[in-house]
Amino acid sequence: MRGLYLLVTLSLIVSLLSLCGVFIVYQQVNNLNSAILQLSQNQKRLDELHNAILRIQSELKSIRLNFSQHARTVVSLQQNLTAAEIVYEKVKDSVVLIKATILVETLFGKAYASSQGSGFVYDEQGHIVTNYHVIEGAVRVEVFFRDKSAYIAEIVGVDPYSDLAVLKIDAKDKPLHPLVLGNSSLLKVGQPVVAIGNPYGFEVSLTAGVISQLNRLLKIKTSEGSWRYIPNVIQFDAAVNPGSSGGPLLDYSGKVIGVTSAIYTRTGEFAGIGFAIPSNMVAKVVKSLIETGRYAHPYIGIYPVDVNAEIARKLNLPETRGVLVYKVYPGTPAEKAGLRDGDIILEVDGMKILGLADFLGYIEEHKRPGDSIMLTIYRDGEFIEVSLILGAVSA
Repeated sequence: MRGLYLLVTLSLIVSLLSLCGVFIVYQQVNNLNSAILQLSQNQKRLDELHNAILRIQSELKSIRLNFSQHARTVVSLQQNLTAAEIVYEKVKDSVVLIKATILVETLFGKAYASSQGSGFVYDEQGHIVTNYHVIEGAVRVEVFFRDKSAYIAEIVGVDPYSDLAVLKIDAKDKPLHPLVLGNSSLLKVGQPVVAIGNPYGFEVSLTAGVISQLNRLLKIKTSEGSWRYIPNVIQFDAAVNPGSSGGPLLDYSGKVIGVTSAIYTRTGEFAGIGFAIPSNMVAKVVKSLIETGRYAHPYIGIYPVDVNAEIARKLNLPETRGVLVYKVYPGTPAEKAGLRDGDIILEVDGMKILGLADFLGYIEEHKRPGDSIMLTIYRDGEFIEVSLILGAVSA
């Protein structure tokens, strides 16, 4: 009987184990089915993603094709235009003719005369940039656009030391198109340029040329008979004549890189040498003229002369370079610093000075009134260091 019980017990145990095995197999089958279903769903998502990528690739290909066709169309339209033509079309409505009525002294007393020049739109508020000598002594200034619209202009500020002036017009509903100033420190000799102005009153005339040289020192005689030096000036060979003064000198992107100011001539006519105030100076001066009506230039207080071979020989100088201090004016920063007549300035802030253009160019470009400079001086056969605090001079 006991054996029977054992047999039944074993049978039950085997049955239970079989049921557990069946359950485990059932669970595994369910898990496998779930995994297969998940894989199927993932594959579906991958197929959808693949189709989306194909659609995007097709759309990008279409965009590239359209862009290429558009670019070819633009090039085709501009193939017959020169760079100068493109610049002209871009800026022609921003260059103005300026006419000024000025008060002059004559043998018979005061009288009225006229002056004429060029300028360009600086901003949408109606500010116009031109040369100081165009409106010097003016009692009335008028601004004329290419479309014959005309406006009375207010003189906002002038700076004789850079030959720049700012006017302002009330253009009312007329849309203004300001020109953009470029960076004149990036200019290269040989770079092509265009000058636009109103020579002899011929409105908005364009001439083309190249930059002939950089960092020229422009010496201008004032109406009082004295001389002013403008450093870092651009020399170019695009034809300019009386009436062009104040107009923009532009690069081939249409940016203003200078303001036409003067020509070198022995006849009064253009001889292939024109000068423009660099845009970096224009940016500083014009901003100050708009804000305060004036611009303060750094001032030393000497009568400087370029050292040439004759001066170097007479003074027994070690090199033919530098700036001779011909005269120190009393009460100036130069006198306070201890400079003397006959000193030779060879370096400023450790920079070698070849001549007056280097010296004035460095100070104008990098210094402001109140700044300190260190001068290396040759005096009586010795090299000495002189510290000088710059003063200020303005109109």
